Amino acid sequence: MTTPVIASQPSFAEPSVIEPSVIDEEKVDTTVDLDTPWIVLVWNDPINLMSYVTFVFQKLFGYSLEKATELMLDVHEKGRAVVSTGTRERAEIDVYRLHEHGLWATMQQDK
Repeated sequence: MTTPVIASQPSFAEPSVIEPSVIDEEKVDTTVDLDTPWIVLVWNDPINLMSYVTFVFQKLFGYSLEKATELMLDVHEKGRAVVSTGTRERAEIDVYRLHEHGLWATMQQDK
């Protein structure tokens, strides 16, 4: 005679409770002062002629020959010059246009 096999009931253990953990977030100041203008800097390079740099400043920014020459001399003698200021978007456009004309330019928020 065979002994009947009784299927065992599955055991349902109490689900383990996972307690939430606290994650410390580093506080980073990501605010940007919208009132502080951005400046566009043109840097001296060994490639472009001074007359060409003067021409580009006149063409892109509408500066007079005197103003463009003054800025070009700052680039040549001091290594850089601030050629425009304004919003971040305007500075990005100015840097892009200067790059299209082969000049070395960067932008930063004015301090």
